[in-house]
Parts: sequence; C-alpha cells; structure tokens
Amino acid sequence: MNGTKQTFSIKDLENLSGIKAHTIRIWEKRYKLLSPKRTGTNIRYYTLESLQKLLNVSFLYNNGYKISKIADINEEKIPVLVKEILNNDRSANDYMNKFKLAMINFDQSLFYHAYNSLLNQKSFREIFNDIFIPLLNEIGLLWQTNTITPAQEHFISNLIKHKILVNTEKLYQEQPANDQIFVLYLPENEIHEIGLLYLNYELNLHGYKSIYLGQTVPLESLKDITDSYSEVTFISYFTVEPKAEKLNEYLKRFNKILENKPELWLLGKQILNINQSKLPVNIKTYKTIKDLLSIL
Repeated sequence: MNGTKQTFSIKDLENLSGIKAHTIRIWEKRYKLLSPKRTGTNIRYYTLESLQKLLNVSFLYNNGYKISKIADINEEKIPVLVKEILNNDRSANDYMNKFKLAMINFDQSLFYHAYNSLLNQKSFREIFNDIFIPLLNEIGLLWQTNTITPAQEHFISNLIKHKILVNTEKLYQEQPANDQIFVLYLPENEIHEIGLLYLNYELNLHGYKSIYLGQTVPLESLKDITDSYSEVTFISYFTVEPKAEKLNEYLKRFNKILENKPELWLLGKQILNINQSKLPVNIKTYKTIKDLLSIL
C-alpha cells in the first residue's frame, strides 16, 4: 500500500480511535487484543493492521459490546461483524467511522457506499453540515498531529470536493432567480478550497449566479471580471493566506487594483487577524458560511 503510513505510535492510535492510551495498554495486557512490535531501540510501535483492528474493536465497544466478549470473537470475524452493524446503523458517529476507515485504507468504494447510504436519509446539505464538516475538523487535527499522512488527507478531501462539484453542477443547469453576481476565489498560495466550493453550492442553491475562479488567484486577474461586469461581489476564504502581517496590505491592494472598490466578503481563520475597526466600508468579514448566507 504505497504512500500509506505503515507504523503508528500508541498516541496515534489514541487520536484515531478515541480510546485512551492507558486503556489500549490494559486491553493489550488483559485481553491480548493487540501485539505491538518494537524497534531496535525497544520503542513500541503498531502496524496498519493493528490500527485497523483497534478501529473495529473500538467501534464494537462503542456499540455496546463488552471488551471481554470482543476478545473472544475470532479475529477474522471482527470486521465482518462491524460491517453488519454499519449496514444497519444510521448514526452520524458510525458514518464518521466508515469515512475514516475509507481514508486510512484509500478505499474509494467504502466512501461511496457510505455516502450513498446516507443519501437515503439526508439531503446533501445535511450530509455536508452534519457529517463532512465534523469529519474535516477531525481530519485537520489528525493531520496536524502527524497521525495521518498528507496523502490520506488529500484522498478524503478530494472525494468530498467531488461530491460538492457534482451537486453544484446540477444547480448550474437552472436559471438564476437573482440578479446579484458573486465571484468566488482564493488568494495566491491558498489551496484550501472545500469551504469556498461549498459556499458556491449554497449560493447557487439560493438562486444566485456565481463565477468560480478557484485556487491561488492573483489580484490583478480580478480586474478581468470587473471589466466584464459592472457590479459584482467578491468572496474569498483566507485559511492560511495572506499571512497576518500582510493582510492589511492585501486589502489595500484589492481596492487599489479594483478602482471601483466592489464589495469583498471574507471568511476563514485569517480574518481573526483583521482589525475590524479599520476595514474599508466595501470589505466585510463573516465567521461562518451560515452567517454569510443569513444576509442574503
């Protein structure tokens, strides 16, 4: 499985499974559920197979199975039992487990199976807000703690992006009900796109026309839009760019390059570094997509 992280610390297992390291050690000693290996310097580590087993064990444990009973189940039958429960259980936590397992194993089939099953219960908006947002927040923490690899994070993120695009494409075929035009873009070197993609979906769902420019767009390129459309509202997501010390300069350049000073609506972590009292009147910030949509 090239590109997959093959070894894990007990802290990695704790982060991914939600089971405390102390508890994992007890399960190892008392029930022989896992068998850690050791490096040449006697440091314990766990294989990908151990992680997969622990995820399945923690799933059964959280679904009411006593750990002593799980320990008595034939190892090969544990994943079979998990699949049976997953196929019948419809809670958000169980779907989160499905998507995490899909990510760890680069299992596209499992992702689509879980997603299609969810569609029988929820709308795409509900799936995104109830399942995907908490999942992405958790994945962000796992990535920051080096529990998962960048390849795994990209794999699951791109599958979610694809679902946003598919649902947005359906809306593009409908005539906009509103005259207001929104231009969505990310600043240079900004590649965190999921939030902006989903906002684009919501704008189209609300009957607005959107022009989606995507990642790492130079400010000078925005001039092409204002040359073609007299009135537009720009929307951007500042997740890691521009850096805090360059935010004010960026906003000044926006207004200098776009001389008619169109409205610019901003979201993302970096807006916390903006001095709200010094914002030009044409620039507004919103903490969440929900806050932004509430004014439409």
